[in-house]
Amino acid sequence: MEELFRQLIMAVGEDPDRQGLQDTPGRAARALEYLTSGYQQDPKTVLNNAIFESTMDEMVIVRDIELYSMCEHHLLPFIGKCHVGYLPQGHVVGLSKVARLVDMFARRFQIQENLTTQIAESIMELVEPAGVGVVIEARHLCMMMRGVEKQGSQMTTSCMLGAFRTNSQTRSEFLSLIR
Repeated sequence: MEELFRQLIMAVGEDPDRQGLQDTPGRAARALEYLTSGYQQDPKTVLNNAIFESTMDEMVIVRDIELYSMCEHHLLPFIGKCHVGYLPQGHVVGLSKVARLVDMFARRFQIQENLTTQIAESIMELVEPAGVGVVIEARHLCMMMRGVEKQGSQMTTSCMLGAFRTNSQTRSEFLSLIR
């Protein structure tokens, strides 16, 4: 990967041996490995058995989870926050594990729509709640730095499963609590 970054620097007309760029191919390779480390992770392993029996049956929400991902179309970052809610059905999941799951899926080449769905489906499958809702709000550098160059734009996506999809009151409660 380091050699490919070196070639990329040359392809744009720069000298990879210039003082400021000498170590860039290695740094860029390490950065990209980190930013795509989600490919080496599995949701079940990320949760690490942190699913606990509980009689809690009211909505659990983890909101404002920072996320950083890479647009699969331009390989530019999108940055935002994720809100996750679920209705426990005999089990709750460790608080930090929700954020780790968001990070795992975000650290892949993504589109926001798929990222939202992957998080929701994973929680639905592994935690088995009565329902789950995920909302992501993000700013996309592929739209801000190039193309239409709209600095104030933000994209919002949602995925509602189980009771969050079938029960409008549950969905409304979730949406009002994340605001």
